Amino acid sequence: DLSDSSLWVGLVTFAAMIPRVLVTPFTGYLADRFDRRRVMAIMFALNLVHNLVLAAVVLAGVATVWHLIILSFVNGSVRAAQMPASQALIPNLVPRRLLLNAIALNQATQNGSRLLGPLAILPLLATTGVGTAFLLCSGFYAISLTQALRVKTRSTGEIDPNRSFVSNMFDGLRYVYKTPILRAIVLMALFHCGLTMSFESLLPVLSTQRLDAEGAGFSVLMMSVGAGAMIAVIGIAGVQSESFKGKLFLNLGVLSGLTPAVLALSSGMPMAISAAVAMGASQAGFMTLTHTMIQSITPDGVRGRVGAVYSVHIGGMMASANLINGGLADSLDAAMLLLVSGVGFVIVMFASWQGVTLRGIYRRGLQASSAAAGD
Repeated sequence: DLSDSSLWVGLVTFAAMIPRVLVTPFTGYLADRFDRRRVMAIMFALNLVHNLVLAAVVLAGVATVWHLIILSFVNGSVRAAQMPASQALIPNLVPRRLLLNAIALNQATQNGSRLLGPLAILPLLATTGVGTAFLLCSGFYAISLTQALRVKTRSTGEIDPNRSFVSNMFDGLRYVYKTPILRAIVLMALFHCGLTMSFESLLPVLSTQRLDAEGAGFSVLMMSVGAGAMIAVIGIAGVQSESFKGKLFLNLGVLSGLTPAVLALSSGMPMAISAAVAMGASQAGFMTLTHTMIQSITPDGVRGRVGAVYSVHIGGMMASANLINGGLADSLDAAMLLLVSGVGFVIVMFASWQGVTLRGIYRRGLQASSAAAGD
């Protein structure tokens, strides 16, 4: 509402995501240095305060695009601190055999916000306005804070007191790039997020220019992505076979590239909604399996810092790609950008088959491939 420019949308999205590059290396260290449950609770409290400030600015009628950019950066910074702590805490709460179930359910709550969030705020946008919607978001953060405070399991990593802060902080980066199977998984996630998941700055333009829908059309598409994501992660939660997980990883990766292409070629909302559901399902399924594999092979002592490295890769790529897409969409066709990036990831998936490490995962699953590689 404050700007008709896709570039401004991209800038706001970039501001929310770039802290995953700038802030996460430090917060990954915090997640291994201090009690992870306490770090998580503090960050939920800060996000609650942030949303209350945002609501106050909007309700006072003084909000500008620059306010949104600054507050988006603050929100992204707090989330960048919360994610490594919460992700590193999960493996300490459940047995290894139930790790996929736990991560899938955690992803279901996150992706469910794409469905339930727009569904909850649509009536408010139509009646009382954006400010009230931000107050509702504050209420959701209050619930999250309450639940975080109920976690009793204490979890910390391992920090060498005889080494410097910087040296300890970069342990995660060293571990990722010295472990071939982990390095391959993280790099695939990097391409996946850059080519298939950086669509937030394109959907508003796509919904208005190609589908002849206004803001409600964008909300419907985001809800559809969230619905597909919830369906996928709940379904994946029951998968036990390692070889099936590997095949699923391959097939969901290919679908993650094909579905944005179908969305780009959609001529009406029914087809676009179907494509968005499939897109959400394939992307969320791929990322859930990716995150589970990373957590499965990472020692608890560096889990927060490895999670931070993973977050830096995908967050930095998504922030940059959204900014680039937002800028290009002002002069190029948004549907074409979505199509080209989707097809690009399909090519990456086929190329990854040539790598011994990833081909082993696709054929046998993570555990068998890891054992064969000696990792």
